[in-house]
Formats: sequence, C-alpha cells, structure tokens
Amino acid sequence: MTGLELMRRVQTEHPDGIPSIGRLIGMRFDEVEPGRVVVSLDTRPDFANPLGTVHGGIAATLLDSAMGCAVHTTLPAGTSYTTLELKVNYIRAARTDGQKLTAEGTVIHAGHRTATAEGKVRDDEGRLIAHATTTCMIL
Repeated sequence: MTGLELMRRVQTEHPDGIPSIGRLIGMRFDEVEPGRVVVSLDTRPDFANPLGTVHGGIAATLLDSAMGCAVHTTLPAGTSYTTLELKVNYIRAARTDGQKLTAEGTVIHAGHRTATAEGKVRDDEGRLIAHATTTCMIL
C-alpha cells in the first residue's frame, strides 16, 4: 500500500484492538488527503500536568502524528519515515474537561531523503493552542 492508502485504511478501519499511541490517547483520524492529515482527541483529567491543564506532550504528540502522517501520505508503497526534528511553540493552555483538540498537519516539502511539514493544534473554539514544524527522514 502507498502511504496515502495506509493512512486512509487507518482512518476508516480505526484499529482499536491494535496497541498504539493513538489508541492510548483516544486520537481520531478526521481527514486524510495527499499531504494533509487532521487528527483530534477529547481531553481528559489523565492528561493534566501539575498545574491542572493539558500537558504539553499531548499537543506535541498530536502535532507529531498529524505532521508525520501527512508526510506518510506522500510516500510510495514500501517506503517509511521517521521524525528527525520536532519544534513546538505553545501558545495557550488547554483544559482537561473533554475539550476537543484538533491538529492539522500539512506537508511543505516532500523530497527523496527528507520531508518537512507544519502543524497547528486548535481547541474547540478555534483558538490556537500550539504550532510546530518537523523534518522527517525518508527511509
């Protein structure tokens, strides 16, 4: 399968029985298209940092997943990738009370050896929570 075919399969079949970070945090694949992926989750108290807001690692995980999967949609069958670099900027805190967080990842450049992408996480009111860039190594 191409990367796009695999991501669409994950989106439609949502393999709940397969251990993954997505299953662990309740991530959903809302949109999958060439060079773009949108994922979301509903926050919960388990995501809290010591201050009582959503831990930054949740936003980073959403961003890494959305951007990496967006890169994956550009890859031919038999090709994989790994994250080389992830840069996240946090803008505001998110609540732990079931607030929906949505991350959109978009490919900027898809080359033979590396790919870059950008992403944004927004809350259910459309406010920017965090934004990021990534560099992926094509394997």
